[in-house]
Amino acid sequence: MVSFLSLSSGSSGNCYFFTDGKTTFLIDAGVGPRTCAKKLSEYGFSLSDVDFILVTHDHTDHIKALGVISSRYSKPVYTTAPLKEALMRNICTVGKLKGNVHTLEPDITQDICGVSVTAFRVPHDATDAVGYSIVLGGRNITIVTDCGKFSDDILNYAVMADTLILESNYDSKMLEEGDYTPILKYRIRSGAGHLSNSESAAALKRIYSGRKGLMQQVFLCHLSDNNNTPTLALECARKALDEAGAGKDEVFLINLPRGKASPLYSL
Repeated sequence: MVSFLSLSSGSSGNCYFFTDGKTTFLIDAGVGPRTCAKKLSEYGFSLSDVDFILVTHDHTDHIKALGVISSRYSKPVYTTAPLKEALMRNICTVGKLKGNVHTLEPDITQDICGVSVTAFRVPHDATDAVGYSIVLGGRNITIVTDCGKFSDDILNYAVMADTLILESNYDSKMLEEGDYTPILKYRIRSGAGHLSNSESAAALKRIYSGRKGLMQQVFLCHLSDNNNTPTLALECARKALDEAGAGKDEVFLINLPRGKASPLYSL
């Protein structure tokens, strides 16, 4: 059995915890160590249990606690070579990671502590943004967050997933009618920003159609505080799955909460 906990998802911080009882890891570290430790302790876990940390990209909401957690707990960090170089200069991590960063080659599967990890590039306005396809405890998990456009290359990894963590950042109407500046609105929907609810839903339809009956769990992540609601994101995703032929009891679908921890899920 694999346990999964979102310690936070969204622009205020992102950090995801996974364990199969043998190997434990984080994806991103955008949440302070005290907050992480407190929530993990509620389920009998600690940051000391973590074997390694994967990083998706170098925006602050994903790495603001990476340097502190890695150095304080002596945890190795894995990411791509360009992102490794960026982390050596980033204010959140400079001087803290030292020699504890290891490189991953995109689209090449690597074994890390018995976990099969494949990084794949996603379009986002960061140094070198990636998603991950992971095999842990017999489960195939794919995470796609901070992604401006859902490409065929990403689809190839997503269709392998039993469990999919997929961005559903904004509602197009709310963004258009909201208070963001035109420049920021353009950045979000530029193809190098974030996935809208409708884009995420269209991706889900393609993924389910390519792996009908095999995708079991979908967690919608990185919902915008200002340009989305959990209800809108869920309704859009559920409609897409229904249209693809997925019954309501066939695919577990839920939002990951913004700015706070989720319950502990069994994958």
